[in-house]
Amino acid sequence: MKKRYLYLLLAPGLLFLTLFMIVPLILTVGSTLFKDGSFTFGIYLQFFKDSYFLDILGTTLLVSVATTLLCILIGFPVAYYLSMMPPRKKGILLALAIFPLLTSSVVRSFSWMIILGKNGLVNNVLIKLGIIHDPLSILYTPTAMIIGLVHLFLPLILITLVGVLESIDHDLVRAAQSLGASKLTAFRKIVIPLSIPGLIVGSILVFVGSLTAYTTPALLGGKKRVVATFLYQNAITLNDWQAASAIATIMMIITFIVIGLMNKAAAKFNPKG
Repeated sequence: MKKRYLYLLLAPGLLFLTLFMIVPLILTVGSTLFKDGSFTFGIYLQFFKDSYFLDILGTTLLVSVATTLLCILIGFPVAYYLSMMPPRKKGILLALAIFPLLTSSVVRSFSWMIILGKNGLVNNVLIKLGIIHDPLSILYTPTAMIIGLVHLFLPLILITLVGVLESIDHDLVRAAQSLGASKLTAFRKIVIPLSIPGLIVGSILVFVGSLTAYTTPALLGGKKRVVATFLYQNAITLNDWQAASAIATIMMIITFIVIGLMNKAAAKFNPKG
């Protein structure tokens, strides 16, 4: 009786997810598999034979992977530092770190357009320092997209890593050092393996967010397409909803593959995690 009552509590949420998430996903994928009443993978074969789409897909994966790696390299030391702080100071610093989430991605992208433009802050500083003589073409390139996406998603990996790192018992590190391990060895053998779950979750959030982001790549990438802007072009400009559905399906499949690979990596590096 008690279990039946619990199932009834789950029913509204399951019904909502079924109607507004699972059913639309099934309809989206199903619309790409049938043409003129017959089952076919033709639209997918067409996409993967198209060098233009493969170039877009390659750019998207490059930007997503680079964004994820940079967020890890920048976010891990910061998160470790925050996890060692007293609670009050940590709360203030963490609030400052995640404050950009309160600002619209459109506003942040326009800010980067001003900073990275040929007459922007970066080029002006480099020219005044004598490092370059002609302005660099940073804006409307994959580099600009990566910079904007790192700024956009870095707080997400900070939040996940701080929660995991502050739960690590630092007596383990001190015990390893007392047994002759250096600080670097103790960090590599203890802190990093124990932080793998948070690192995996944060990496998935950043990668999936970068893979599906539209506003930042559209504003900072210019004519350089990514999968999300290509999907928008097919759906809104060309009114080809079947092609847009196929692109969305490909994005979902890539997301599931990446999540599976990251989970396998987590199990390998931290089998007990």
